[in-house]
Amino acid sequence: MIDQTLDCLTGADEGALPLHTVRPEALAGFLADLPDSQRAWLNATCFAAKAGELRLLPDPGGLNGAVFGLGEDRSPHVFGALPALLPEGSIWRLARGDHDIATATLGFALGYYRYKGVKPAERRFAKLVAAPGVEQSRSIAAAAWMVRDLINTPPNLLGPVELADAARTLGLHHGAAVEIVEGAALDEFYPTVAAVGRGSVRPSRVAIIRWRGGKANDASPLISLCGKGVCFDTGGYDLKPSAGMLKMKKDMGGAAVALGVARLVMESDLPVRLATRIGCVENSVSGIAMRPSDVIRTRSGLTVEVGNTDAEGRLVLCDLLTDACGEQPSVLIDFATLTGAARVALGPDLPALFCDDDAWAETLSSAGAGVFDPVWRLPLWDGYDDWLKSPVADLNNVSSKPFAGAIVAALFLKRFVMKGINHAHFDLYGWNDQTRPGRPEGGEAQSMRAVFAALHQRFGQVSMVHR
Repeated sequence: MIDQTLDCLTGADEGALPLHTVRPEALAGFLADLPDSQRAWLNATCFAAKAGELRLLPDPGGLNGAVFGLGEDRSPHVFGALPALLPEGSIWRLARGDHDIATATLGFALGYYRYKGVKPAERRFAKLVAAPGVEQSRSIAAAAWMVRDLINTPPNLLGPVELADAARTLGLHHGAAVEIVEGAALDEFYPTVAAVGRGSVRPSRVAIIRWRGGKANDASPLISLCGKGVCFDTGGYDLKPSAGMLKMKKDMGGAAVALGVARLVMESDLPVRLATRIGCVENSVSGIAMRPSDVIRTRSGLTVEVGNTDAEGRLVLCDLLTDACGEQPSVLIDFATLTGAARVALGPDLPALFCDDDAWAETLSSAGAGVFDPVWRLPLWDGYDDWLKSPVADLNNVSSKPFAGAIVAALFLKRFVMKGINHAHFDLYGWNDQTRPGRPEGGEAQSMRAVFAALHQRFGQVSMVHR
């Protein structure tokens, strides 16, 4: 699940066919430069260079090349349609056109992905010659494939132990120090993680990856990442309906994205220190599972009344955030498939961003827009903070009011972040409900490219795929 081979890209261009790209405003000039037979063919088939429009160019000996319309789409996603549109098993090289090679390569790779962990691929998609200078696109695509593989893996094959092992493998591959916390140590230092996972026969873990860039030292900025890794969520005693459980293997999507960002930071060798914490649990029902109205003591010392066992993600994260704050990070970022309320507000494509620092929030938002990985900021409205009051504990994990669920969840997490720490919280969906160009149905690395681009902007100078 960690070692992704991008078999969609090839280094050998022998026999590769030219793939031309064109936009509507350049179509007339493009047609004028073509041989008469190809121009006539494109005119006869009413080619208009719309986004995603493909025409194969005939030749007396067979196939001569292809023309791909881009319309006004500047995103990588438009190129994601190509692997399935081009003839099976064919090899292509990007020819002339109004496109960025790195963007096109990334989009092609994102569109090529299919989960193959259980069932082999049903067909051989076309491949693309990797031109010089696309190393960053290859790295980003491989990280996205890793995130998608983790989310798409069936829950019986990816439990808390397997997720922690994946984090360990990733960290060790990049020369990082890795710590796996379990058993009595988990109960002592991460009591809310232990409480969430207690109902499952599969033991919980906290995986911690600590890494330092080649040019970093003890005084270098510390980037701290936290991820919710609920490998399957039944809802606990507040049991989800059967339809609500169908996608719950993706409830570890926040952990997968955190690992994706960590992978990119390490591969790009940013001059920073990095700490990544993943809470790996399963939320199940049993005689020892946490109950509604239980009171849990957190790592911070605050007590939490469990108002709803299906609001377990914030319990997984709160101890991780407390631990992370103890190291005084330069930025603290958490990722979680946390609330349905965020999806009601923003839909499946827009992760909700909560951040008290206006400048950092703007950097994250603009970086996401620049790399076509959008996020949308929602307010941390302090007026709702007292909705978390509990008569028997310091706070409840839910509000009794049916409003602003995503904001209330973010305010809960804020209680565990020390003042002065620059914290951003991403509430994401982590899933594509249907296949679209560059975004096959299944797990998705939402916000990964946005956060990576923002971290580069703030802490490094490596160029990114951008508008």
